[in-house]
Amino acid sequence: MIGISADFDPVHLGHVRLIEKGREIADETGDEVVIYLNKDFSANHAPFFVPYHARKEMALAAGADRVVPIEGLHYRLTLAYTVPIRIAMMIEDGVVDYVDAANVSPDLIIRKARDFASRGIFSGIPRELPNRNVIRWFAVNEFLYGKYGRKMRFHIIPELTVNGSKISGREIRQRIIENDMEIPEDVQKLLPETTVKILEREIDRGTVPGRRDLEAITGRMNNLSQADLMKIAYLNADAVNSIIKNRRYYRENQIWAAFRRAGYGPVLTRLAMSSLEMNVERSEVKDLIDHYTVKGWIPPEQSTESVMKRAWFVSEKVREGMDSREANRIFMEKRPDVTPIRSFEAGLNLRKHEVKVLRDGMDAGIYVDRQGVLSCQIRDGVKIRSPLHLRAQLATYLRFIIDSHIIPFHGKVLRKKEGFRILIDIG
Repeated sequence: MIGISADFDPVHLGHVRLIEKGREIADETGDEVVIYLNKDFSANHAPFFVPYHARKEMALAAGADRVVPIEGLHYRLTLAYTVPIRIAMMIEDGVVDYVDAANVSPDLIIRKARDFASRGIFSGIPRELPNRNVIRWFAVNEFLYGKYGRKMRFHIIPELTVNGSKISGREIRQRIIENDMEIPEDVQKLLPETTVKILEREIDRGTVPGRRDLEAITGRMNNLSQADLMKIAYLNADAVNSIIKNRRYYRENQIWAAFRRAGYGPVLTRLAMSSLEMNVERSEVKDLIDHYTVKGWIPPEQSTESVMKRAWFVSEKVREGMDSREANRIFMEKRPDVTPIRSFEAGLNLRKHEVKVLRDGMDAGIYVDRQGVLSCQIRDGVKIRSPLHLRAQLATYLRFIIDSHIIPFHGKVLRKKEGFRILIDIG
């Protein structure tokens, strides 16, 4: 089987070249050309311009034999996780040959990819590295060889260029939007005739362009408490406080501005927006990563257990006076065997009338207030807010967990002889 993984939003002549290469291999092997097509959200965590059914039709019209939908991943996980999952799916499906395009030599791809494969971690690939996603795919393919004893053969063809620039789906989409949803002649030259016909049909039907559910996103950004926002995956403390500070939200540019103020780049902003749109909580992401880690599709270094170990190790070294960046570097290089603490208690500041209404077992939402103070909120027929009193290392550890984007944390009121405390569970 020959596999191609893509968004195809829409299918352009560069994509046709991929399929043609697949057909060339298929003519020799007798296998089918199968497109693994992202369905609900793009690999870059954005809604699609063209709906899935139309992109599938375009792919088949361009020469593919079959299309396999990939869904439920790109609004929950980063590429460091979705790429291993997609490659493992393809290997288990029987894909032997994989076709992709790049504008750098295969030797460079192989050299860089093997370096990342040896580290066993597929995040943090430098942005300036050309064709870094192809490098990531090659690296993951090498990693999964250890599990399956086989790997896909990569066939890398040159990226198709026009006037010295590669064909960009993003630019095609932008040009159509700027042209009042009519396909300009120069854009039509970049598309196969079948794509043009399907695209024009979908524009007439009103299915293009696809849009985000802004009502769902703004509804959560405008109404959820700090503690409830902290449950959403990919929202760290800075993002939550930026959201709270700049309420109310009506337009997409306001949402982007809130994340930009929190230091988010475009990719993380899109992922955070998708998580808000689909109401993806940290616990859901952790469970998904754990599921694929157990299957052997996710390297141990990217497991949620490793994330917690790193947070604990760094907090321990910070307590000893080490810079957090240096501690993080040491952890990544040496992978020390540490056991992160899973639950601990925090003290509270309570008024007399608050003590009277508290009960053992009440839920306590954890958040970081605008002054950067770790705090909790209790809302169970009452509304109580209090800073959390923690030892320095535990405070640092909890803050790292909060800023991990994916590790859940929970608080419960705990009644003890000396008074009420908050029991915090991690993971």
